[in-house]
Amino acid sequence: MSQDLLVLLTPGFQRPDHPADARFVCPQCNILEGLLAAQPALARQLQVQRVAFPRPRAEVVALVGEENQGLPLLALAADSPRPDGVRYAGEQAFVQGAEPIAAYLAQHYGAFRLS
Repeated sequence: MSQDLLVLLTPGFQRPDHPADARFVCPQCNILEGLLAAQPALARQLQVQRVAFPRPRAEVVALVGEENQGLPLLALAADSPRPDGVRYAGEQAFVQGAEPIAAYLAQHYGAFRLS
């Protein structure tokens, strides 16, 4: 992987435990969607992938394993800096959670900071 990869849940998903006409967003993912919307150039500096809600999330499992399917997730490129709190699945370094990801994006990409 030559660029950092931000993985988010596709907004507007359905949940099997709710009525079929109910649609949802992931609050954590939406924080990062907001950063991408506010700074369109940011989305061009890294890869962004949106995946479906149901588990198993094959794309995420292939990247960081079944136990790390929680999103949002930022998979770090081999030559990217490793922040405090970085996690590993094999050799793949990654960061999970909106706040740690936003802090990383602010520090390494000049993204807006969360207040």
